[in-house]
Amino acid sequence: MDCIFCKIIKGEIPSYTIYEDDAVKAFLDISPVSNGHTLIIPKKHFENLYDMEPETLKNIELASQNVGILLKKALLCQGITRLQNNEYGQDIKHYHMHLIPRYKNDQWNLKINQEEKEKVEKIFSKITT
Repeated sequence: MDCIFCKIIKGEIPSYTIYEDDAVKAFLDISPVSNGHTLIIPKKHFENLYDMEPETLKNIELASQNVGILLKKALLCQGITRLQNNEYGQDIKHYHMHLIPRYKNDQWNLKINQEEKEKVEKIFSKITT
């Protein structure tokens, strides 16, 4: 397997690791969208959320909390956005969660407008009927 994240876990590729335990590794993204942008990966290879073992998912959630607290304290960010892609939009086929520190005036606008709200209502209707 030629997985860059598996190579990072094995130490074949260096990383700026900021957190690690038996199940996961967290390191700074080399193409950050904000200061402190971090990736959390399981040490066992899973392509995405769909094939993840529940125990590993739990470990990632706990690491996400620990790393989020670390980033907030160290970088004095105003918040953290968590992002995780599956299949489409997933550049590396090894499960990874992005923790993206948020800063005042960082230009990320995640607020929904009225037109988007109507789209969400239509999608909700499709899913629930």
